[in-house]
Amino acid sequence: MGTRQILRPQPPEHLIHEKLEAIRSELPPPVIWLLGKTQSGKSSLIRTLTGSTQAEIGNGFRPCTRTAMLFDYPDQDTAFIRFLDTRGLAEAGYDPSEDMHWCDQQTHLLIVVMKAMDQQQSTVINTVRRIHKTHPGKPVIVVQTALHEGYPDTAYEHVLPYPFDNGKIDAAVPPDLRCSLLKQREDFKDIQASFIPIDFTAEEEGYVPTDYGIDALWQSIEDVFPYGIKAMLEQNSSAEDFTGIHWDSAHPHIIGYAVSAGLAAAIPIPAASITTVVTVQAKMFHSIAQVYGLPLTRQSLSEISSAIGAGVLAGLGGRELLKFIPIYGQSVGLGISALYTAGVTYGLGKTLCYYFAQSKRGGSVSPELLRKVYQSEFERGRLMLRARFKRTPSS
Repeated sequence: MGTRQILRPQPPEHLIHEKLEAIRSELPPPVIWLLGKTQSGKSSLIRTLTGSTQAEIGNGFRPCTRTAMLFDYPDQDTAFIRFLDTRGLAEAGYDPSEDMHWCDQQTHLLIVVMKAMDQQQSTVINTVRRIHKTHPGKPVIVVQTALHEGYPDTAYEHVLPYPFDNGKIDAAVPPDLRCSLLKQREDFKDIQASFIPIDFTAEEEGYVPTDYGIDALWQSIEDVFPYGIKAMLEQNSSAEDFTGIHWDSAHPHIIGYAVSAGLAAAIPIPAASITTVVTVQAKMFHSIAQVYGLPLTRQSLSEISSAIGAGVLAGLGGRELLKFIPIYGQSVGLGISALYTAGVTYGLGKTLCYYFAQSKRGGSVSPELLRKVYQSEFERGRLMLRARFKRTPSS
């Protein structure tokens, strides 16, 4: 196992897809259910939260039920967060039963998206009431969008600092906008919900900031949806050279592979889970190589494995051999958890990114620096993914 396992031709894509689907069937990723009228700002919300340009109507979404579409981020195979976008609300007699049944099996958050100045929300409100009646414990966040449509004129700027903290509406908010926001809140008087006014705009529209209210939205999501999604999406690192388009492209996929590997390790079938972890990690290495446009060679893997410990790559995915990873020491032994497997996968992915980044610059990397990058990124990944693995069997 090890270098040969990684370098050998990849298994057929359909087999990799089947393994990843099996993981999600056993331990599905969390789902955020978006409910709102067309043009209410759902795609903009997904795009701003994830940074994905694929979150557009008709792009990146796939059918899930007859009236809903699913957006897997970063993609269908490596998704660590899912968005369910209900699109049937514009249809007369929309029945949310099928969508509710789909979501029943998965822990999820309901985000209701409505334009701040749109008072024609009866279909949305009635649907939320029906969902709430069936699942009164499900958290609800009402995101009130397009605030600028309630400004006195196009020259009016966002009120700063953000005037909607703690559910209040500051007196500085224009009267018409304030009145409309309060009216929408009144419609939810018997439903416990958080209200977050936002305005996500394009740069050419001239509003600053373009992601007005994003911090308040993230705080609300983190309060009721404790999966650490914000930390996973933040593209930061201990290594200064993790910058640029290649890093931006690789980051969410490394998170996805790390989560998948950890979930595979959590499935209580040792032989099967080890094989799946090996496949997931090997696929990650090949994917990173494609992102950077560089070959995955024996030399590159040899330099990395010799720097961070031969046991890491030699036992890729094998719980019995992971005890040799320097940062763990002997104490972890056979009790390696899903979280540690995810942390190892994350650390390996980031180390390969760093190696490739230096290679593209024509430089070499010392074993000491590679080891430092791996150890730092392993620890970062373990801390980052801790919330995600609170509910897995082996964490």
